[in-house]
Amino acid sequence: MNNNSIINWIEFGNLSIPNILLSKYASLNMNEEELVMILQIFSFQQKGHTFPTPSQLAEIMSLNDQKCMEVIRQLLKKGLIEIVEQKDERNLRSEAYSLSPLWIKLIESTEEKQPSVELTNPIPSIIEQNEESTYAVFEKEFGRLLSPFEIETLTMWMDQDEHDEKLIKAALKEAVISGKLNFRYIDRILFEWKKNGIKQVEQAISYSKHFRKKDPQSQNKEQAETKYTGAIPFYNWLEK
Repeated sequence: MNNNSIINWIEFGNLSIPNILLSKYASLNMNEEELVMILQIFSFQQKGHTFPTPSQLAEIMSLNDQKCMEVIRQLLKKGLIEIVEQKDERNLRSEAYSLSPLWIKLIESTEEKQPSVELTNPIPSIIEQNEESTYAVFEKEFGRLLSPFEIETLTMWMDQDEHDEKLIKAALKEAVISGKLNFRYIDRILFEWKKNGIKQVEQAISYSKHFRKKDPQSQNKEQAETKYTGAIPFYNWLEK
């Protein structure tokens, strides 16, 4: 080994990994792929890169872009990482991965005598499987992988706002029909439905028809809308 190789090796740096992470990751319902993803994100952060893309992660892993995105999605859904907003010295905003939820869970695990049954159950529930199908539907309609921010938004709709997945898909369909395929528009639809006590797809369809009768311009779109499977009548929710 020549001197240049030694210097390159030293300059490449080292990553200090908490031993508790290696000994407790399984108790946090984390598999080996997710563990390595955590380590890679942690490594990027140590180098000052707080929001690596799936492509950048795939370049140094044996996973492709889509698989990297799926692993990140699972970590977000399990509450082991989160996406936060940060500002630089020029007051410019950007997104970053935060590992704080993971460190907090590790600290809490050392204070518990017995691990939680919910955390140690390695078998995915039916709800989790349904959530994945919802992500897949969104990615199919958008024609691309969802961004980490979009994944977090979709997860929040299901977990925090407690929107039914069928209703979320119905809101997606209406956005497609309306030609406004973006998360802001879908979020507004869900907000209006929840505000008016709508919890079922049938109620959403009836509610949309009510506004459709008040909007003559939308009547011209009826024929095109009915061609879309399970279509919901058009209504511009952002103009409400």
